[in-house]
Amino acid sequence: MRSALLTICLLSAPAILFSQNIQNNPTSNHGNKFEQLGTILPDPNTYRTASGAPGHEYWQQRADYKITAFLNEKDLILEGEEEITYYNNSPDALSYLWLQLDENQHLPEAESNNFDGSNVDAPLTTGDLNGLNFKENLQGYGVNIISVTDAKGNSLPYTINYTMMRVDLPAVIKAKGKYVLKIKWNYKIPERMKIGGRGGYEKFADDGQSVFTITQWYPRMCVYSDFQGWNNKQFTGRGEFALAFGNFDVTMKVPADHIIGATGVCTNYSKVLTKTELSRWKQAQTSDSPILIVTREEALAKEKNPNLTGYKTWNFKAENVRDFAWGSSRKFVWDAMGIKVDGKKVMCMSYYPDEAYSLYSRYSTKVVAHTIKVYSKFTIPYAYPVAISVEASSGMEYPMISFNFGRTEPDGTYSEATKYGMIGVIIHEVGHNFFPMIINSDERQWSWMDEGLNTFVQFLTEQEFDNNYPSRRGPANKMTDYMRLPADQLEPIMTNSENIIGFGNNAYGKPCTALNILRETIMGRELFDHAFKEYCKRWAYKHPTPADFFRTMEDASGIDLDWFWRGWFYDIQPVDISMDSVKAYQVVLGETLPVKMDTFTRRGNNRKEYEHVSRIRNKESGMVFLVDKDTSLRDFYYFYKPEETAGKEMIENRYSNLEKLATEDFKKYEGKFIYELYFTNKGGLVMPIIIQWNFKDGTSEVERISAYIWRKDEQNVVKAFVKDKEVESIVLDPYLETADIDTKNNQWPQLPKLTRFELFKNKTTVRGGNNANNPMQKAKMTN
Repeated sequence: MRSALLTICLLSAPAILFSQNIQNNPTSNHGNKFEQLGTILPDPNTYRTASGAPGHEYWQQRADYKITAFLNEKDLILEGEEEITYYNNSPDALSYLWLQLDENQHLPEAESNNFDGSNVDAPLTTGDLNGLNFKENLQGYGVNIISVTDAKGNSLPYTINYTMMRVDLPAVIKAKGKYVLKIKWNYKIPERMKIGGRGGYEKFADDGQSVFTITQWYPRMCVYSDFQGWNNKQFTGRGEFALAFGNFDVTMKVPADHIIGATGVCTNYSKVLTKTELSRWKQAQTSDSPILIVTREEALAKEKNPNLTGYKTWNFKAENVRDFAWGSSRKFVWDAMGIKVDGKKVMCMSYYPDEAYSLYSRYSTKVVAHTIKVYSKFTIPYAYPVAISVEASSGMEYPMISFNFGRTEPDGTYSEATKYGMIGVIIHEVGHNFFPMIINSDERQWSWMDEGLNTFVQFLTEQEFDNNYPSRRGPANKMTDYMRLPADQLEPIMTNSENIIGFGNNAYGKPCTALNILRETIMGRELFDHAFKEYCKRWAYKHPTPADFFRTMEDASGIDLDWFWRGWFYDIQPVDISMDSVKAYQVVLGETLPVKMDTFTRRGNNRKEYEHVSRIRNKESGMVFLVDKDTSLRDFYYFYKPEETAGKEMIENRYSNLEKLATEDFKKYEGKFIYELYFTNKGGLVMPIIIQWNFKDGTSEVERISAYIWRKDEQNVVKAFVKDKEVESIVLDPYLETADIDTKNNQWPQLPKLTRFELFKNKTTVRGGNNANNPMQKAKMTN
């Protein structure tokens, strides 16, 4: 520790001189947090440019499918045949093809069923025992490959490695060539609610009927890309998938009284629907509210008297999609409405059992429509003709169709948590049409690129539904509990999907929070929204990587964000900026006299009543929320608000002596206050310093200082401010927008003892050495 006698100089006027003890801590790791990512990112090339855009030689593969399927409800078997036309748009010759067999995750010998630890906790449940006894309970599951042939029917050799199948070719597929192969298969449909998995069936105890969710069900082409070759990483149930785009023509034979919702457009409604249902379907095309195609009463009648012998064959076609999924059941109530997006019609639809009727009939399809509109505003216009929500007591997404939850009590009532949980999951899963179904990132490698980006736009969509929507993720303060965990319980966002410990926080919550902070605090809405849309436009129907996202956000905004990506995505350090001390001064003409500082009152830790910054700016922008446009969405919980109480605390300030010396040259500064704030970066993650000044006259002012203030000393910063009014209290991060994990050190509740000033008319010497980082000395030295 050393003492230094400093002189503060205001412009070229005579100096204000004061004595002060200052603790000097040496900086550590100068500049590390602000270095460019450099070699951390892959080198740009002709496929992917340094700007983050696809290069002039960018390429990607394509796979078209023609599939026929038979749903054997009696034996719970799915049978299928497919013809795949694979287009090799790469510059490479391919001697084999890799396909995904996701249903093999249910093989008893699959390593993913046994590579996690397990323990015994009392009391044991049936589910616990089934999990421990998985080898016996999974007998008979997995994909049975019946044949693999070329277009002429010649057998092709293949090798199955758990959830991956390699098909060896008789000759290479040359660059720009194509190949046709045919596959026959079947598998036992898993009872999803018992053994888990993304697809399967759920049997309802009350009526004995089932809802089938047929997903990840056919042998699917793996991605072959410029940045990693074949993506043949095993499917273990967590990291989802990466797939090639293509066109689908899918025919499904199902029990005659089933209703199907699927990816794409049905080509034969006139054959599979009744005249009444078909008439309602046509009415729904132009309706601005949901029209019931299959009513509740009609669905209940089929539950009581199922058709167990007849079948109907449905056909769906979809263009430029990366996958195909479908749901089938006689339990489905079905409603639909048409909306316009960018001049094109989108049919928004919901399929749900009676167990979800009270919630889904009121909300689901309207939430689907709201999601498509808001996501289209923030990303790219939705280009597919259909968007579907299916209630299946789950949460999973596929092109144009998603499987969600939201069941009521037997009497049709529901809790507020169930309502908002349902709305949130519908927005999230329907939103996945954009990330990753259109902006087609690799979920197997980087879960955050679809889950995190999608959760962020989900938050924006929730806030436009209702400005009081209780979003679980988005506001920075929702992430602080996770970020303050011990280091051994954290991983960087960039961690591979399979290795993440806190999956929900790491893949969903933290990247969502990071993007919201970028938008509201670092970049501002205008620059962020433009850059984010540019990323979506550049990489729609393509395969982006993290580097493409990072580079595009900087390229389109003109902001260097490498420090932000480094801290939030490649590191685990939290935000904790401490305001260690405050020193206050006043420039006054006159005699020395004692001054008494009055007591003051502040609500809870000197903070104004908290409302997150997104909500405040939404109000300021004049945003009209969906619950105000459509008041039918206002239920009991909209009007019911529990009483809230907030405590107040009284803080008394100390007396202080203020020495005032008269001089005519300082009249322009008479009465002004100077505050010197000392900050420490205790958490390690550099962030902007946001200061709320609460003045004694009851007014407030928020001042924002860029994160670059830490670039020369990443641990300690001193900053002085001149104010016209006397400050009563100071609060850092007043709207909790930086994810600061410790707000107790973010406030100045007491006015410190004011220090003596001596004004020297003709002295400008800086005693104790120059300090170019001191803003007031810098002003003097540059004039």
